[in-house]
Amino acid sequence: MTDDKNPATEAENEEDFASMLEQSLSGNKGGKLDPGQKIEAKVTAVTKDWVFLDVGQKGEGVIDRKEFLDAEGNLTIAEGETVPAYFVSREGGELRFTTRVGAAAGRAELEEAWRSGIPVEGRIEKEIKGGFEVRLAGNTRAFCPYSQSGQRRGDDPNQMIGQALPVRITQYTEQGRNIVVSHRAILDEERAQQRERLQETLKEGDTVRGTVASLQKFGAFIDIGGIEGLLPISEIAWGRIEDPADVLSVGQELELVVKSLDWEQNRFSFSRKDTLADPWEAAVQDLREGSVVSGTVSRLAPFGAFVTLLEGVDGLLHISKLGAGKRINHPREVVNEGQQVTVKVEKVERDSRRISLAMVGEKTEEDAASQEDISRYAKKDAGGSMGTLGDLLRGSLDAKKKKKK
Repeated sequence: MTDDKNPATEAENEEDFASMLEQSLSGNKGGKLDPGQKIEAKVTAVTKDWVFLDVGQKGEGVIDRKEFLDAEGNLTIAEGETVPAYFVSREGGELRFTTRVGAAAGRAELEEAWRSGIPVEGRIEKEIKGGFEVRLAGNTRAFCPYSQSGQRRGDDPNQMIGQALPVRITQYTEQGRNIVVSHRAILDEERAQQRERLQETLKEGDTVRGTVASLQKFGAFIDIGGIEGLLPISEIAWGRIEDPADVLSVGQELELVVKSLDWEQNRFSFSRKDTLADPWEAAVQDLREGSVVSGTVSRLAPFGAFVTLLEGVDGLLHISKLGAGKRINHPREVVNEGQQVTVKVEKVERDSRRISLAMVGEKTEEDAASQEDISRYAKKDAGGSMGTLGDLLRGSLDAKKKKKK
């Protein structure tokens, strides 16, 4: 029996074996690590020179302690914290990681950072045509286009000057004389990770904090870190708002309630109103039927005028309550938007959140009808005695009863 061996099969078996050996050395839990691969690792120990990490492998990962010192030399990391780290190499069974290529790196390290995708430290030196000049390690110059700076549209470019930022080398040519970098790539990667975490934990009804990213006539776009959603104008406050810019400003931090989450369509909405006290709680206490209050005409409609009594609480002044007893075609014949008026609360409907109002000091159509009855009664007896006031009132009531019948 001949034992024919297929060379291609043997090669595949050798590759599989090499892969399994690598996984065995690394531990099956995390699989093979490639240079430049980013992971989240837990700090297990901090020594005089190294920070040790649990990277999900057989061996521990290490990072130079200097990467976690601030400008004053203070340590910015502690045992138990989780940090993002990039795999650099395996040396003598030791897994070397970095948070980014430091300031002491030379061109060789920068080229390796470009090949592996590891971020490098960069300082924005000045604005030049089309973007910024960035100073990298070893006094190496690089170019960062406006579109890759991470700035929002409308931001002042001068705010970037002097900032030290992590950047990723996207182009490395002419032996390092022509380098292009991107800070936006770092931000996009961070946002993608934040989004993944949010998708696992965030749900409708949660309260979150966000920053106003931009203002539109129909509302505001809010960045909560990882996703950006809409705060509709109707959800900004309980009261009526004409322009979101009257209440909000770009960069303002807000507390919001998550209204809807659509991960597939990438559509999210929030409410600021739901974090504020419901003004109707105060309305039912302060605006009792029969009370006289002041308000501002907020809106006119063919059937009447809406009057703001408290922030977020409007009452309706029906057109029949306007005109001093005279029939009018539109409320604008009597009142204007923005006008201060004194009104009487006639009815408060708590369940439907409706308040009916009447003008104070103005005759209504019903008042006019009563006066007309009295006038007719007075004319009827014009030839004789007018009678007493009681007679006049009784006559008016009799006339009303006949009219109803």
